[in-house]
Amino acid sequence: MNSTELLVIILSISMILFLIIGVALFVYLIVLTRQIRRITRTAEKAVDDIESITSGVAKIISPAYALNLLSGFVKKFKNKGGRNVKE
Repeated sequence: MNSTELLVIILSISMILFLIIGVALFVYLIVLTRQIRRITRTAEKAVDDIESITSGVAKIISPAYALNLLSGFVKKFKNKGGRNVKE
């Protein structure tokens, strides 16, 4: 066996090792991408749910806050010409 045949064998073995490592990394990348996609969908659903909850709460709180402010003004002007009276 001469040196060229030995060199070809060494290069072939190294290429096979790199090919196996490359395929394994490619498969791992596909699995990782699927997991990231699943996590992204779950996070998006959670954000949508929170957004709908906050908009519902805002619709309820907004009139209640306005009513509270209005009742405060009415009480203020009702009590002795606009002066605050401590209860």
